Amino acid sequence: MSKINTSSHIQLPAKKERHRIFGSVEPGPKTKPQTKESMVDIQNTKEDFLFEIDAVGVGNVKYPIVVHSDIEPYVQTSIGTFSLTSRLDRMKKGTNMSRFMEQLETSSNDGLDMSFPSLLKFAKDLQKRLNQDEVTVDVQFPWFYQRRGPFEAKSGMNHSNVGLKVTYHVDGTAQFSGSLSTYVTTLCPCSKEISEYSAHSQRGLVTIETTFTDEILNLEFDWKKSLLDAAESNASAVIYPVLKRPDEKTVTEAAYENPRFVEDLVRLVAADVYEMPFVKKFKITCKNEESIHLHDAIATIEYEKEAE
Repeated sequence: MSKINTSSHIQLPAKKERHRIFGSVEPGPKTKPQTKESMVDIQNTKEDFLFEIDAVGVGNVKYPIVVHSDIEPYVQTSIGTFSLTSRLDRMKKGTNMSRFMEQLETSSNDGLDMSFPSLLKFAKDLQKRLNQDEVTVDVQFPWFYQRRGPFEAKSGMNHSNVGLKVTYHVDGTAQFSGSLSTYVTTLCPCSKEISEYSAHSQRGLVTIETTFTDEILNLEFDWKKSLLDAAESNASAVIYPVLKRPDEKTVTEAAYENPRFVEDLVRLVAADVYEMPFVKKFKITCKNEESIHLHDAIATIEYEKEAE
């Protein structure tokens, strides 16, 4: 058997020569200005550029955030995914992208709390920095909360996906929107009715999108929990991270006692959200990930109280 030669016989050129081989070139003469004040600012060109732009800015920006909750853990750090945009007049060529990130860094250093008062201040500061008529701050993040099993009370962490959105105008007015998306258990009423025993169940995804009144700035309770309760209290059963056998029996029986079509669930959640005085418009979407089909069952309700 021949031996494998593990020694290296490659004669490598110097690193600078290796870079040259792979395309690097010597720096050329620098004739353009180096200081910001002397540089041409293309984005600030003033001319008729045909259309106003509704939203321009940066998206998919990950940044550390602080989340306060009425459910343990009461204070938690997380990662927010930001979209920061502004309206752009037709007489302006472009926006200054770096200013979005500068303001995010400034706000983050001050402790970027995921509350509407905090995001409103962020939006005001951003509008002033950009000198635009309208800015929008949109952030999505996972909200974690402790959940104990219904019988043996073993604890674990569940989470829902939450969104906050603030649009601020130069005249001082603002709009506030929030969303929550969470999983629940649904049991099919038809399956229960026609079968001699048992009934199929599945996970249902409930998404609640809301437009809030200005009252949202002064709430003394957690609006996230209100939306979560609306989704979970109307489902066949709640989803738990840890279930022992007595817990599983409890959950299974609860689902059997509360069968829900996707149509039932979307209507019941809508009724709870309708009763929230700080919500003026909402969209409820329920999606059942069917256990006996390859397709999903879906239902949606949109409602605006002001249109009554």
